[in-house]
Amino acid sequence: MTATEVRLASRPEGAPSADNFDIVDVEVPSPGPGRVLVRNTWLSVDPYMRGRMSTAKSYVAPFEVGAVMDGGAIGEVIESHADGVEVGDVLLHGLGWRTHAVLNPAHAVKLDPEAAPVQAHLSVLGMPGLTAYAGLFDVAGMREGDTVFVSGAAGAVGSLVGQLAKLRGAKRVIGSAGSAEKVRWLRDDLGFDAAFNYKDEPVRDQLREAAPDGVDVYFDNVGGEHLEAAIAALNLHGRIAVCGMISQYNGTEPTPAPRNLAQIIAKRFTMRGFLVADHEHLRPAFLDEVAPLVRDGRLVYSETVVDGIRQAPQAFLDLLAGGNTGKMLVRL
Repeated sequence: MTATEVRLASRPEGAPSADNFDIVDVEVPSPGPGRVLVRNTWLSVDPYMRGRMSTAKSYVAPFEVGAVMDGGAIGEVIESHADGVEVGDVLLHGLGWRTHAVLNPAHAVKLDPEAAPVQAHLSVLGMPGLTAYAGLFDVAGMREGDTVFVSGAAGAVGSLVGQLAKLRGAKRVIGSAGSAEKVRWLRDDLGFDAAFNYKDEPVRDQLREAAPDGVDVYFDNVGGEHLEAAIAALNLHGRIAVCGMISQYNGTEPTPAPRNLAQIIAKRFTMRGFLVADHEHLRPAFLDEVAPLVRDGRLVYSETVVDGIRQAPQAFLDLLAGGNTGKMLVRL
């Protein structure tokens, strides 16, 4: 029996390509004492992984050239030498980008396949869901009656931000996305009050039309033109939670600061970056509030599923190009 791994072949200059990945077949590893062998069934691909392909100093170590990449995954235990873990158990862990992995169970979470589709723990009930929850309520401090704008609103995080804002009493929720179909999905299926295609016209003009009374909270997944437009639309004491800046991830030159950043003085707005890892203390409250919403169908989530480990690099490239609606997943 063989296993398949996706390795970083080289570091990209600008936008990544298929040439930056190697797909290698190896022998299935054997677990030692206290370890388990899992056969992965779902892999997560996420925008933050682009940063790990470079050597730039960041909050997480870069992928090593020639080594297996990693990321969120779900797998079934097929061999166990660890107390309390049995063959057939389903584990959430961090050794993705491979078909098989040897784990220390202390670094994994046992899932109940009957409670929810297991892949939901890589999306709405996992890292993207907690990111949306923590960023909107803890970082941005959204309050009832706020007008909320979220960029990248059709992605795994942004689509949840808008819905959570509506459920908590936002006066108006606005989203941007990159296609007419995504805009329709945001408005018709997710209940956004307004949405626009950022490719149609300047973001500033479309946001001004969508939010004539200004914006109180901006949840930033994109940066660049979106961030400038949001600053221009912010009301007094507005709040910006910076989750990501995907428009700049493939840049090869330093990106200038927002040209209207001086408005921070007169508007007295706050702008705060955050990492979901700093908000683990919110996980119990997050699950208590969000799991029933998912179970009852009041919180809608979408998955873009690609089949096969050999398609993982292309799934990642498609993600960076906006080819997903909701969470991008690889099913093995």
